[in-house]
Amino acid sequence: MNEPRTGVPRRGLMLVLSSPSGTGKTTIARALLEADPAVEMSVSVTSRAPRNGEVDGKDYTFVTADEFAAMRERDEFLEWALVFDNFYGTPQKPVEEALSSGRDVLFDIDWQGASKLRDREEKQNRADLVTIFLLPPSASALEDRLKERAQDPEDVVRRRMAGASNEIQHWDAYDYVVVNRDVEASLAAVRAILEAERHKRDRQVGLTDFVGVLQRDLQHDL
Repeated sequence: MNEPRTGVPRRGLMLVLSSPSGTGKTTIARALLEADPAVEMSVSVTSRAPRNGEVDGKDYTFVTADEFAAMRERDEFLEWALVFDNFYGTPQKPVEEALSSGRDVLFDIDWQGASKLRDREEKQNRADLVTIFLLPPSASALEDRLKERAQDPEDVVRRRMAGASNEIQHWDAYDYVVVNRDVEASLAAVRAILEAERHKRDRQVGLTDFVGVLQRDLQHDL
């Protein structure tokens, strides 16, 4: 099990990043993974086709719609959602293994997925989830970013702009909100949130033993 700088064993956490498409979520997620080796990415399963440069098993696990349905029937997902006519889901087994060993797992999912993870936590009476919502600095900036990607046709850009309003209306269901005016500043904010959450009392499962030894040693020195 991983230990923070205090040397106390802790349980890992699920760090969710959500935002409208084009807000910079993927850029910040990749930067966080490069900056913090204690974080690993949850690789979602999707029924959509790969985009240019995406690698199967790294960016996503790409399956057919029928294969996705079979995995769902076997209850292999922590959560799943239908987004822009394609299915996305989070495989359960690798996430559970990471958390129990004290590793943090990063999720690049939408508000539907975050809501399902939150419902799961409430049913299991757990506190593994930390959610962050990224907002664009303006509607025009969001449209510019979508067009600059040059990977989606114009009609898809229009659909994503229309869907942004629906996505943004769920901002108040998240623990933290970051307006992404500057990638470096937003990354710093996300890293600060992560570091603080790692030090929550209940997440440091080895804290009781650590404090017990500390008190014993202090009393011995009196």
